[in-house]
Amino acid sequence: MTAGQDAPPPVRWLTVLHDPACPLCRSLTAWLRGQRQLVPLEFVAAASAEAHELFPGLDHDASLGEITVVGDTGEVWRGHHAFVACLWALADHRSLARRLATPAGLPLARAAAFAAARIRAVTKVPASNCPSGECDVPG
Repeated sequence: MTAGQDAPPPVRWLTVLHDPACPLCRSLTAWLRGQRQLVPLEFVAAASAEAHELFPGLDHDASLGEITVVGDTGEVWRGHHAFVACLWALADHRSLARRLATPAGLPLARAAAFAAARIRAVTKVPASNCPSGECDVPG
Protein backbone atom coordinates (compact mmCIF):
# COMPACT_ATOMS: atom_id res chain seq x y z
CA MET A 1 0.00 0.00 0.00
CA THR A 2 1.38 3.39 -0.89
CA ALA A 3 0.89 6.66 0.95
CA GLY A 4 -2.55 8.12 0.47
CA GLN A 5 -4.28 4.76 -0.11
CA ASP A 6 -6.87 3.57 2.33
CA ALA A 7 -6.55 0.11 3.81
CA PRO A 8 -9.14 -2.35 2.56
CA PRO A 9 -12.13 -2.67 4.87
CA PRO A 10 -11.90 -5.49 7.40
CA VAL A 11 -13.97 -8.60 6.82
CA ARG A 12 -16.80 -8.55 9.38
CA TRP A 13 -18.48 -11.82 8.42
CA LEU A 14 -18.28 -14.64 5.90
CA THR A 15 -21.12 -16.45 4.16
CA VAL A 16 -20.46 -20.12 3.48
CA LEU A 17 -22.47 -21.54 0.60
CA HIS A 18 -23.10 -25.20 1.30
CA ASP A 19 -25.00 -28.07 -0.29
CA PRO A 20 -27.55 -29.42 2.21
CA ALA A 21 -27.97 -32.60 0.09
CA CYS A 22 -24.31 -33.49 0.66
CA PRO A 23 -23.51 -35.50 3.83
CA LEU A 24 -19.93 -34.20 3.92
CA CYS A 25 -21.13 -30.61 3.51
CA ARG A 26 -23.65 -31.04 6.33
CA SER A 27 -20.92 -32.45 8.59
CA LEU A 28 -18.53 -29.63 7.77
CA THR A 29 -21.25 -27.04 8.33
CA ALA A 30 -22.13 -28.56 11.71
CA TRP A 31 -18.44 -28.61 12.68
CA LEU A 32 -17.95 -24.97 11.65
CA ARG A 33 -21.06 -23.91 13.60
CA GLY A 34 -19.67 -25.60 16.70
CA GLN A 35 -16.34 -23.75 16.61
CA ARG A 36 -15.50 -20.46 18.33
CA GLN A 37 -15.67 -17.86 15.56
CA LEU A 38 -13.52 -14.74 15.45
CA VAL A 39 -15.36 -13.72 12.29
CA PRO A 40 -19.02 -14.80 12.24
CA LEU A 41 -19.91 -17.45 9.68
CA GLU A 42 -23.33 -17.44 8.05
CA PHE A 43 -24.56 -20.46 6.12
CA VAL A 44 -26.73 -20.34 3.02
CA ALA A 45 -27.72 -23.24 0.79
CA ALA A 46 -25.77 -23.06 -2.46
CA ALA A 47 -27.81 -22.09 -5.54
CA SER A 48 -30.89 -21.44 -3.37
CA ALA A 49 -33.27 -18.53 -3.91
CA GLU A 50 -31.63 -16.86 -0.89
CA ALA A 51 -28.15 -17.30 -2.41
CA HIS A 52 -29.33 -15.83 -5.73
CA GLU A 53 -30.90 -12.87 -3.92
CA LEU A 54 -27.84 -12.22 -1.74
CA PHE A 55 -25.25 -12.71 -4.50
CA PRO A 56 -26.85 -12.01 -7.91
CA GLY A 57 -23.51 -11.84 -9.74
CA LEU A 58 -22.15 -15.13 -8.38
CA ASP A 59 -21.74 -18.26 -10.50
CA HIS A 60 -24.19 -20.34 -8.49
CA ASP A 61 -23.61 -23.52 -10.50
CA ALA A 62 -19.94 -23.38 -9.51
CA SER A 63 -20.91 -23.00 -5.85
CA LEU A 64 -22.64 -26.37 -6.06
CA GLY A 65 -19.43 -27.96 -7.29
CA GLU A 66 -17.01 -26.68 -4.67
CA ILE A 67 -17.06 -24.85 -1.37
CA THR A 68 -17.63 -21.14 -1.87
CA VAL A 69 -17.23 -18.41 0.74
CA VAL A 70 -18.29 -14.78 0.25
CA GLY A 71 -17.04 -12.01 2.48
CA ASP A 72 -19.19 -9.05 3.45
CA THR A 73 -16.58 -7.00 1.55
CA GLY A 74 -17.57 -8.76 -1.70
CA GLU A 75 -14.56 -11.04 -1.92
CA VAL A 76 -15.27 -14.58 -3.13
CA TRP A 77 -13.16 -17.63 -2.37
CA ARG A 78 -13.63 -21.08 -3.89
CA GLY A 79 -12.13 -24.49 -3.26
CA HIS A 80 -8.99 -24.56 -1.15
CA HIS A 81 -8.98 -20.78 -0.72
CA ALA A 82 -12.52 -21.01 0.72
CA PHE A 83 -11.40 -23.80 3.03
CA VAL A 84 -8.57 -21.58 4.32
CA ALA A 85 -10.98 -18.63 4.71
CA CYS A 86 -13.25 -20.77 6.92
CA LEU A 87 -10.31 -21.82 9.10
CA TRP A 88 -9.16 -18.18 9.30
CA ALA A 89 -12.54 -17.24 10.80
CA LEU A 90 -12.13 -19.74 13.65
CA ALA A 91 -10.42 -18.85 16.93
CA ASP A 92 -8.67 -22.19 17.32
CA HIS A 93 -7.62 -22.57 13.69
CA ARG A 94 -6.51 -19.12 12.55
CA SER A 95 -2.81 -19.98 12.94
CA LEU A 96 -3.32 -23.09 10.79
CA ALA A 97 -5.09 -20.95 8.19
CA ARG A 98 -2.14 -18.57 8.10
CA ARG A 99 0.25 -21.48 7.51
CA LEU A 100 -1.99 -22.97 4.80
CA ALA A 101 -2.19 -19.59 3.05
CA THR A 102 1.57 -19.56 2.42
CA PRO A 103 3.17 -20.87 -0.79
CA ALA A 104 4.33 -23.92 1.16
CA GLY A 105 0.92 -24.53 2.73
CA LEU A 106 -1.38 -23.98 -0.26
CA PRO A 107 -0.60 -27.40 -1.78
CA LEU A 108 -1.78 -29.00 1.48
CA ALA A 109 -4.96 -26.92 1.45
CA ARG A 110 -5.47 -27.84 -2.21
CA ALA A 111 -5.01 -31.55 -1.41
CA ALA A 112 -7.51 -31.34 1.48
CA ALA A 113 -10.08 -29.59 -0.72
CA PHE A 114 -9.52 -32.13 -3.51
CA ALA A 115 -9.95 -35.03 -1.08
CA ALA A 116 -13.15 -33.48 0.25
CA ALA A 117 -14.45 -33.03 -3.31
CA ARG A 118 -13.74 -36.70 -4.07
CA ILE A 119 -15.47 -37.83 -0.88
CA ARG A 120 -18.39 -35.53 -1.68
CA ALA A 121 -18.69 -36.98 -5.17
CA VAL A 122 -19.07 -40.53 -3.90
CA THR A 123 -21.36 -39.73 -0.95
CA LYS A 124 -23.71 -37.14 -2.44
CA VAL A 125 -27.36 -38.09 -2.22
CA PRO A 126 -29.63 -36.61 -4.92
CA ALA A 127 -31.92 -33.98 -3.38
CA SER A 128 -34.97 -35.86 -4.68
CA ASN A 129 -33.97 -38.78 -2.43
CA CYS A 130 -33.41 -36.54 0.59
CA PRO A 131 -36.50 -34.35 1.13
CA SER A 132 -35.98 -34.11 4.89
CA GLY A 133 -32.29 -33.16 4.64
CA GLU A 134 -31.48 -36.13 6.92
CA CYS A 135 -30.09 -38.71 4.52
CA ASP A 136 -27.75 -41.59 5.09
CA VAL A 137 -24.58 -41.98 3.09
CA PRO A 138 -25.15 -44.61 0.36
CA GLY A 139 -23.57 -48.02 0.87
